[in-house]
Amino acid sequence: IHAANTLCFCFLQMNANDCHDPPKYWTIHGLWPDRAEDCNRTWHFNVTEIKDLLTDMRHYWPDVLHSSLNRTQFWKHEWDKHGTCAATLEVLNSQKKYFGKAIELYQHVDLNGCLLKAGIKPSSSYYKMTAIKEALTRFYGVTPKIQCLPPEEGEKAQTIGQIEFCFTKELQLVNCTALEGGSNPLQAHLKHGTSELSVCNDTLPTYYPSEVQ
Repeated sequence: IHAANTLCFCFLQMNANDCHDPPKYWTIHGLWPDRAEDCNRTWHFNVTEIKDLLTDMRHYWPDVLHSSLNRTQFWKHEWDKHGTCAATLEVLNSQKKYFGKAIELYQHVDLNGCLLKAGIKPSSSYYKMTAIKEALTRFYGVTPKIQCLPPEEGEKAQTIGQIEFCFTKELQLVNCTALEGGSNPLQAHLKHGTSELSVCNDTLPTYYPSEVQ
C-alpha cells in the first residue's frame, strides 16, 4: 500500500491559474495498492457514504483542479482506480473505511509537522535532496519515495512534488525501496507539460516552494 502526500497538483498543470485555492500544506494524493489485481470496477463512488468525513476530506484531501461545485471528482477517481482494489483488505473494504483510513494514516505520518521539526520548510533557497531524505528517514525509521519535477529549461534545481510513504498490508510503515518493481500509479496522470514526476535526483539542488508562483 502506498500513501502519497502531494504539495499541490498545481505544479503539474500547464496553467497554474487552473488551480482553485491551493493549500500551503501537504495534502493527500491517494492510498494505492502496490499491485492492483482484484478490483471491482462496478463498485461506483457514492459521496453520501463518506458524508461524515467531508470536513476532513476537504481539508486533508482537497481537489484543487475542479471548481467548488464539482470537487468530488478527485475522490471518485481515487476510489474507482485504487479504492476498489484496496477494498480486498478488510480494513479498507468500504468507501468510508478507505477514505477514513487514508486520513488516519495522513494524520499519523504528520508530514507537515515532521518537516518543520527537521527545519525543512518552503524557501526561495535550495535544499540538498540527501539532507531531506536523511531527515525523513531519521524521523520515521523508514525511507519514503520522494518525487520531483525535473529542472525547467535554463534552471538548475528540481522541484519537490510528492512524498510517498509505503505500508504493509497491516498498514505499518515500511521502506519504499522494499517495494520497488511494483506498479507506479502516478505516471498516467501527474504531468507538467512533457515532464513527469520521477524519483528525485540526489545530486541536484532541490526547490521546496510554498505555493505555485
